[in-house]
Amino acid sequence: MARNYARTSRNFCRQIWRGRVCGWSHGRCRMKSPAHRTRDIERQAGYLRPEHCAPPPLRTGSDTMWFIRDGCGIVCGVITWFLVFYAEFVVVFVMLLPAKNVIYSLFNGVIFNGLAFLALASHAKAMCTDPGAVPKGNATKEFIESLQLKPGQVVYKCPKCCSIKPDRAHHCSVCKRCIKKMDHHCPWVNNCVGENNQKYFVLFTMYIALISFHALMLVAFHFVFCFEEDWTKCSNFSPPATVILLILLCFEGLLFLIFTAVMFGTQVHSICSDETGIEQLKKEERRWAKRSKWMNMKVVFGHPFSIAWLNPFATPDHGKADLYQYIV
Repeated sequence: MARNYARTSRNFCRQIWRGRVCGWSHGRCRMKSPAHRTRDIERQAGYLRPEHCAPPPLRTGSDTMWFIRDGCGIVCGVITWFLVFYAEFVVVFVMLLPAKNVIYSLFNGVIFNGLAFLALASHAKAMCTDPGAVPKGNATKEFIESLQLKPGQVVYKCPKCCSIKPDRAHHCSVCKRCIKKMDHHCPWVNNCVGENNQKYFVLFTMYIALISFHALMLVAFHFVFCFEEDWTKCSNFSPPATVILLILLCFEGLLFLIFTAVMFGTQVHSICSDETGIEQLKKEERRWAKRSKWMNMKVVFGHPFSIAWLNPFATPDHGKADLYQYIV
């Protein structure tokens, strides 16, 4: 009997090495669910070959900062900063500085500049934070053996980056890495939104929505003031230039208010339901533990609830939450 058990174990290991990663149960492979078929490419024979994977390279000092070298993403990131600075210019130099009421100008200037600073800080953190990339090339024999697989357990290998993928990880064709709890790749932050930077992305959308709404309110008040007064007295620029600058700011503010408010709402809903955008799109089977909505929020923004939730410079403390696992 011991000899038969050893033979069965060796056969199971051979299946793991050859990429046949379906579970072993009573001598037969288990049936695949529809959600599992979406990952069939990761299960084809020949993909799980540890001898073809080099050990992951050691990180050096130049690799400590995460930055995706994607042309489209870099252009979108530059455009984002340019639009924020344009709004800053119009609000400060066209509307607030020429205003006669110093308290009005000072109050709105502090609020708008503070929100703009937090928005850009959140954008920079979302862009330059590792979203949860799986070590590249970790599908080595030593790593697989360290998982101590048992009969019936399954591991997945990404054929594109030669990595053993944790549960709920997906491969990003732009980042060229597998990302843990990947929600989507956002060109506006030139990065994936994943396990480690979702907080910063949510804060970015929130602060952009707030400064867009604030700018629209200031433009409305400025138009009312200028209709009642002489246009030459309500701005340091000529009336045509002032109108053009304000109309462009209205268009920008309205567009980004709608876009970022919708994105903020979808992100909060995704966090509360503990289901990423990709998982919703692929309708993947839920294999992870269900938590309360409040606990899901704390997993993303940190334990416990505090003002640090709104701080893009505060790294969230995930506590003892088991965010992912390699074996399913």
